[in-house]
Amino acid sequence: MQGALRPLGRSPKSEGMKRPILIHPDPRLKKVCDPVTDLSDELRVLADDMLETMYDAPGIGLAAPQVGVMHRLIVLDCVKEEGEAPRPTVMFNPEILAVSDDLNTYEEGCLSIPEQYADVTRPAEVRVGWIDQNGTPQERDFDGLWATCVQHEIDHLNGKLFIDYLKPLKRQMITRKMQKLKRERARA
Repeated sequence: MQGALRPLGRSPKSEGMKRPILIHPDPRLKKVCDPVTDLSDELRVLADDMLETMYDAPGIGLAAPQVGVMHRLIVLDCVKEEGEAPRPTVMFNPEILAVSDDLNTYEEGCLSIPEQYADVTRPAEVRVGWIDQNGTPQERDFDGLWATCVQHEIDHLNGKLFIDYLKPLKRQMITRKMQKLKRERARA
């Protein structure tokens, strides 16, 4: 997900490698992902690769299906202030445990739907549970941009894109733009 504010593109020291990001429409982006049942070294490497890919894009969140891997894994880092230390967060099997009644609207974007943005309304605060890279269960409350981002990325694991919250005409218009972009990239 990319917010209305653009990330600064700084990358913490990472040992991951960049992976290609799938562009909508792609059937893998509409599938529900499988739970991670065994936290293997391969999945830890995938998480590092996803962070590297996200920072390079630049973005503030990335879900495994966006790099063609159908497992419940997301990465995010919504730190945007110059000079503030990055806070890369890796979540295996993230699950929203509670949501606030209060809502927030953010202009959302997506690395799989480049250069397209739209307002999406979501709960302003969420509690999320997940397994970290060490296999340790975690639980934390998120608000503001972090809450929006984590919900956006968990949606990806359930085969849902931010454009699915839009009216059909707007969604179709964005999908046509992405089809054109994919054709142009295929010719290049």
